[in-house]
Amino acid sequence: MAWECGIDGCGSVFEDVESTVVHQATDHKRRECEVCGTVVPDGYLAIRHAFTEHSRAEYVRAYGASSEAVREREELLEEIESVADMQTIAAELKR
Repeated sequence: MAWECGIDGCGSVFEDVESTVVHQATDHKRRECEVCGTVVPDGYLAIRHAFTEHSRAEYVRAYGASSEAVREREELLEEIESVADMQTIAAELKR
């Protein structure tokens, strides 16, 4: 399955999810979390931060997100986490 970077219309395509996440973390600008101010890599890692460190309500208030937008991100997290090797991603990001 091919994975496409969805950040700002990037459109880069990768053979595996790990390469996509590493690309997002290294080739795109970091973002400041609107809830707590922590600076995090954009893309999957930013979404993961928002949904694991903060409540759904905090996310909705900070980002003005709709229920549909929240569901889309939750589904994306589930999909990525069901196939991603997080150890591989962590190792690549430490380089």
